[in-house]
Amino acid sequence: MNLSSLSSQLNISIQDLRLKAKEKGYFISPKANKVDNYVARKLIEAFGPSTRSGSATSQPSAPIKIKLPAFLKVRDFAQLLNLPVTKVITVLINNGVMATINEEVDFDTASVVASDLGFEISSEVDTTAQEFGIGFLQEVLKAEKEADLKSRPPIVTIMGHVDHGKTTLLDTIRKAKVAEGESGGITQHIGAYTVTFRKNSNKEIPRSVRDDFSGRKITFLDTPGHEAFTEMRARGANVTDLIVLVVAADDGIQSQTVEVINRAKFTNTPMIVAINKIDKPEANIMKVKQELAGQGVLTEEWGGKTIACEISAKQNLGIDNLLEMILLTAEVENLRANPAGKTIGTIIESKITQGKGATATVVVQNGTLKVGDIIAAGAAFGRIRSLEDETGKKLKEAGPSTPAQISGLSEVPQAGDILQTLATLDEAKSIALTAQRKNQSHKIAGKQAIVGDVANKTLNLIIKTDVAGSLEAIKQSIAKLKNDEVKISILSEGVGEINENDVLLASSSKAVIIGFHTKVNPKAINLAKQKKVVIDTYEVIYELIEDITSAVIKMFTPELEKIALGTAKVLAIFRTEKGLMIVGGRVEQGELKKNSKIMVLRESTELGRGEIEELQQSKVAARTIGKGEEFGIKLKTSVKILEGDVLESFEEKIKQKTLN
Repeated sequence: MNLSSLSSQLNISIQDLRLKAKEKGYFISPKANKVDNYVARKLIEAFGPSTRSGSATSQPSAPIKIKLPAFLKVRDFAQLLNLPVTKVITVLINNGVMATINEEVDFDTASVVASDLGFEISSEVDTTAQEFGIGFLQEVLKAEKEADLKSRPPIVTIMGHVDHGKTTLLDTIRKAKVAEGESGGITQHIGAYTVTFRKNSNKEIPRSVRDDFSGRKITFLDTPGHEAFTEMRARGANVTDLIVLVVAADDGIQSQTVEVINRAKFTNTPMIVAINKIDKPEANIMKVKQELAGQGVLTEEWGGKTIACEISAKQNLGIDNLLEMILLTAEVENLRANPAGKTIGTIIESKITQGKGATATVVVQNGTLKVGDIIAAGAAFGRIRSLEDETGKKLKEAGPSTPAQISGLSEVPQAGDILQTLATLDEAKSIALTAQRKNQSHKIAGKQAIVGDVANKTLNLIIKTDVAGSLEAIKQSIAKLKNDEVKISILSEGVGEINENDVLLASSSKAVIIGFHTKVNPKAINLAKQKKVVIDTYEVIYELIEDITSAVIKMFTPELEKIALGTAKVLAIFRTEKGLMIVGGRVEQGELKKNSKIMVLRESTELGRGEIEELQQSKVAARTIGKGEEFGIKLKTSVKILEGDVLESFEEKIKQKTLN
């Protein structure tokens, strides 16, 4: 904290502050212009107005109801509570919020502080502007009339493990399907592009199918799949209609492949598997399908519902079939929007462009975006000056599922921000200002780690959600985590805000409270701090499930994994002592390694175990001895080794269990 700010709050000079700090055992250097936050808190407690006056600070004897705005400055907050600023700052610091007198705090933080000071917060909150975010698109679509909804192109994200061919596939589709329809092809990277499925003479696609889908459009997100998907989902956006999971036929299922599969399940996003690199000699398509089945993804050939397309992105093989399957899936999903309705979209990426200022790529999800429209997107607002597609072509408007780069923004928005059109610039500015203040305001610390009862291997949960549908989806996902070692129990569930009763139940049962799209009562936050109860709130379901999964895995008893290194035959005995032997021999397989463990075998029967203390080769110390080489070895063992015995060298490694 700044020394000048602290002296101003305590109403004493900086010189007197240094002297008083010294009296309390805290040394502030004459050259210092800042002081540690812990020291600042102690000095405020010691020399604040209430302490110097010798009288208690005026505080309501009975709870007083107050109504808080969405954001307010610490100074205004103190005036609203009719308390000294130093008192409010002290409580803020105690809650881990370092805010000065002129900085803002949000409603949730102010609620906790006011509750700590004995005030009762009214449930009604004044907001200067409505905030649009998670679930807003769904609300808009629900409000549209059924007759007004029209079919729209699917929005596709290509994901998969590193080097499995995601970028090559995107490039192949882009060159084959955009360049043939637009002179010059793609000239700029805007994070998304649209392709058109056209008729061709490829015999692998039935003519009737080619006729049905010819001329249909598909929008691809041309951003790094995992990063874009994660960032947008974390901010509440759900722009992806379909995931294409790329798996290399010569490499099979890898870590990021499993991650994509899990996230597709958690977010309930349809998925098509593209088995790539089928032209390689080492390609093993059957192995890939077996490994997919091991992850719970059954392809149609194996009696499941997941479409698997065999392709070679490099050789442009099977690409038309993949596009056909994407369009077929989109038809089944019945993707629709109202081109004449409320205009809503999602920001895919943004940047500063020379000559245009702040620009952003938006994928329209409902309505039609036009040049001249007044918009708000996160903390940005403005009037659209230009619309451009991926080829640099100027557009007058962009309908549902159409990506476009826009200019005319006040600042650069963030990926995942919801874009909407508004009637006036004042309204757009008000909404953007609310988002900006929310980003900049001081908040109480975020999530805590979910920790179960390790001793009893149980994870007790209390779940509160916004709607019953969310609650059911979460329960179904948690049910899939059940196992034989850790017991997962949902002690209480319900719809609505997290309250004091939830905290009391969690305290008595060692449970963790999980909130999804719901708020926490300020009194419940205060009580949770006293009872040391963990309350975590989430906006994205897969993040919630990932955290619970991580908590369960951490409670598993680790397995001791044996890693065989090599075997050797004993040819000579040089020395025998209690608990120690020196022998000579030759490595038959693998290698012997210093400090590794050994198993003594005689006629394939284990006699006992020991540890290699020293290794020598030609009387020279060595760390390893390879196959066919002779050695001298000093062993720490209680077994009496004889010539002809076999020594098996191995290492032991602790392996953390995982959920199947």
